[in-house]
Amino acid sequence: MEPDPALFEENERTAPKEDQRMYFDAGALDLERGGHLPSVTVAYETWGEFDPVRSNAIVICHALSGDSHAIGWWDRLIGPGKAIDTDRYFVIGTNALGGCQGTTGPASLAPDGRRYGSRFPFITVGDMVEVQMRLIANLGIERLLAVAGGSMGGMMALEWTLRLPGLVEKAWITASGRAHNAMQIGYNEAARQAVLRDPKWRSGDYPEDEPPAEGLAVARMIGHLSYLSESSFERKFGRRRQTEIRADADPEQFQVEGYLAHQGDKFAHRFDAGSLIVLSRAIDAYERQSLAGSLSEYLFTSFTSDTLYPSHQSETLHALALAAGCRSEWHDIDLPYGHDAFLLDGDVQGERVRAFLAAGR
Repeated sequence: MEPDPALFEENERTAPKEDQRMYFDAGALDLERGGHLPSVTVAYETWGEFDPVRSNAIVICHALSGDSHAIGWWDRLIGPGKAIDTDRYFVIGTNALGGCQGTTGPASLAPDGRRYGSRFPFITVGDMVEVQMRLIANLGIERLLAVAGGSMGGMMALEWTLRLPGLVEKAWITASGRAHNAMQIGYNEAARQAVLRDPKWRSGDYPEDEPPAEGLAVARMIGHLSYLSESSFERKFGRRRQTEIRADADPEQFQVEGYLAHQGDKFAHRFDAGSLIVLSRAIDAYERQSLAGSLSEYLFTSFTSDTLYPSHQSETLHALALAAGCRSEWHDIDLPYGHDAFLLDGDVQGERVRAFLAAGR
């Protein structure tokens, strides 16, 4: 199977295309690890119409580099007539706490008028969900039809089901897990070190116009290698040289080198280095040993070629859900795209999601 061209357009797919964000003042927040934020702003977007009678609200939780514009980065799954049908459901996307697309994070201004930078406290996945829950309450939503998310977003979706049992009817969690293993932590630490060792990092207190862009670009290259599969890279690039694309290119440079450099540079222009540090540490720290107490129904999906969040991690989540007495199903999807398949597969997982959301309604 030829690789999906969108696999190699990560920044183009995920970069905000239009600003329809709204903002909610979530107030002061005491954090799970003991820190405190005196004020939290949440950026969010909505699609569709809320129907309190049908309880049709769905919260979308994004991966580490995502944002509130879920209809953009998950465009194969969210929209009119799609698996998460905005003609049928009221869909809410938020930018996670610690992010850099409108929600309070390290690049935000603190009450003293200076960027938080190194003063931004350690946050958890639970803190992210607490902020989302305040938003949902402010919107007047007392019960959610579903929460959905992949990768980091899957951890948030999982946590939603345990915070207030009964609040969430269904949860779809794709390409995610209950806790990071040593390899996953290792990938994140390598990316963090690329940023932390950039001289422009300045302990996190870099000026807005002089960020550690070089380190952030390398961090994204490391991450990107883990998002795709070996077969995708091989079919797209093999050992071909840049001169096959541009006659004036370095004859010793491979196409995959140029591709990674391009992706890294583009990412460094749209994302904040501090957010990468804060969010990656939050998901490395996340761990759930049990789903006891949950009253939600679960759908877990995974991909056979995903080496970043291997299928057995979704299988474990499915087993935890069954052990907790919850209805649960797990589908391991055979696609060769790697971890990013969860963003691109609107067909196989899309049909699973469509059926899951419609069941019993």
